[in-house]
Amino acid sequence: MSPTKSVVVLDYGSGNVHSAVKALEVAGADVELTADRRKVMEADGLLVPGVGAFAAVMDALNGAHGGELIERRLAGGRPVLGICVGMQVLFARGVERGVDTEGLGEWPGVVDELQAPVLPHMGWNTVDAPEDSVLFDGIRDERFYFVHSYAARAWELDVYGSFAPPKVTWAEHGGRFVAAAENGPLSATQFHPEKSGEPGIRLLRNWLGSL
Repeated sequence: MSPTKSVVVLDYGSGNVHSAVKALEVAGADVELTADRRKVMEADGLLVPGVGAFAAVMDALNGAHGGELIERRLAGGRPVLGICVGMQVLFARGVERGVDTEGLGEWPGVVDELQAPVLPHMGWNTVDAPEDSVLFDGIRDERFYFVHSYAARAWELDVYGSFAPPKVTWAEHGGRFVAAAENGPLSATQFHPEKSGEPGIRLLRNWLGSL
């Protein structure tokens, strides 16, 4: 039996942390909610939650040196998983209600409003995941729980040299948007695995298995 993986849920003031902690524990992880630099750096995995407005999440992350911690982990090849707005802030910019906010810039591109007749996009939806996805292994046909009005509606990261191409998963609400991405040590989901029942737990278990 493989050893239990240690995961830190980054504690920077986000609202959905306790359900994320519980889901990771159900998936089999040893979980701690903290922003302690040493613990963040030493954990097998770092989960970055996020709910609310892009600008507010960026302000809170910056206040806890979250961007620096994420960057340092990724520079060392240490896995990071962003959820919901914790995914959105990984992009270069977010535009909400006319407010243009700089993101963490791990991926190029803009998070903006979905072009759909009904917002927010709230409820269960299917996804279109690549055949070789690690996160969606065995659950590509399942439904996942979304609550959002904004998303990345294009994937702009170019692949150079010998780097493996990212695995990008799409969903539709009014048009296509990025539902998840797997890019080396950095993964993220626009939906909430912790609110997606058994498929969400299996996705988290797949992520833990990759650590």
